[in-house]
Amino acid sequence: MTRLWGAVVVAAALAACAQPAVQHEPTQAELVARGQYLVTGIGGCNDCHTPMTPQGPDMAHSLQGSTLAIRLTPQFEGHIPWAEAAPQIAGGPAGYSDEQFAHLLMTGEKPDGSHLRPPMPQFRMNADDAHAIVAYIKTVPRAE
Repeated sequence: MTRLWGAVVVAAALAACAQPAVQHEPTQAELVARGQYLVTGIGGCNDCHTPMTPQGPDMAHSLQGSTLAIRLTPQFEGHIPWAEAAPQIAGGPAGYSDEQFAHLLMTGEKPDGSHLRPPMPQFRMNADDAHAIVAYIKTVPRAE
């Protein structure tokens, strides 16, 4: 009897392992929610791409571009190609297709082959996260 139960347990375990995992394709709403979490909770995109107030990012102008208040110390001045402004990315960055924007987030490479300048991180996101961010940013209203 014990041998029979052992065989049943092994067979059940093998059957469970053999079944392919069902991948759930996210809905557009789920994709946008994931992108919002990554942009606002993890990436800190509003810290540079949103104008600042004394209380923090002006969320009424979320991701609509801003000058950068970051100052380099004298020992780095001229040695780091620091960006002076963070462009508007609300609604999607100007001149980028969704695939080009996702590629930028996955590789750090612009469509022309150049790379992002500091303080922008050289992201190496996976494709799912990059596409979620693109989906969310497309929902954020552009500046008029």
